[in-house]
Amino acid sequence: ASERVFEFLDEKELGDETNKVKELENAKGEIEFKNVRFGYSPDKPIIHDFNAKIKAGQKIAIVGPTGAGKTTMVNLLMRFYELDSGEISIDGIPIHRIPRENVHEQFSMVLQDTWLFEGTIKENIIYSKEGVTDEEVKAVCKTVGLHHFIKTLPKGYDTVLNDKASLSEGQKQLITIARAMIKNAPLLILDEATSAVDTRTERIVQVAMDKLTVGKTSFVIAHRLSTIKNADLILVMRDGDIVESGNHKELLDRGDFYAELYNSQFEVA
Repeated sequence: ASERVFEFLDEKELGDETNKVKELENAKGEIEFKNVRFGYSPDKPIIHDFNAKIKAGQKIAIVGPTGAGKTTMVNLLMRFYELDSGEISIDGIPIHRIPRENVHEQFSMVLQDTWLFEGTIKENIIYSKEGVTDEEVKAVCKTVGLHHFIKTLPKGYDTVLNDKASLSEGQKQLITIARAMIKNAPLLILDEATSAVDTRTERIVQVAMDKLTVGKTSFVIAHRLSTIKNADLILVMRDGDIVESGNHKELLDRGDFYAELYNSQFEVA
């Protein structure tokens, strides 16, 4: 899923942005999708007529089989691709009127494929944010449960992350969660972020994720449906369309596609 999210980096220049005059400052994080239609090629639409209204601070889970259009929704939300028709707005401002870079500033991302660079742990957590103090870095690491581990390393927060640094998948994910906490953007995208770890580590990562999402509008793309029971709204996608929406209990009680997906994950083989 992450490859599609970053495909835009390999594409040609994404068009002139000089006519985009609206700037988002201190965004609350209200999102609305209105009649969104999109296909990677014009003759093959994969999002057909998507509508959703999301309040600031809500946790939205996007679920569905592979190829249902889950990652595509995120690509469109961040303006990595332009819509064929319809509109997406943040705080009531259509995102096609906002400079792409300004849209990206509103988001923090925690992806399944953790992205760390060769630099110290501290540098990886601060990344591009200016004016971050050592105390702030330590505070977020304590929050996500990383501080104790980092203190056991010979150079602590100044340990360089390279091929020799043997971090577990869970520890790498906690570093990216700490990075998202430092950035403190109003909108979050969590892409299958617990699918590469064992059950115990998944619980630790999940607790850190829950702390990260407090007060933020978050979009969670998950395959393990057990991790998104507490979502305010679950959007169930199949073949590019939302076939159901509601919270976990409502969808289970309905006994349709979501219930089928959920129950299939807990059947004894």
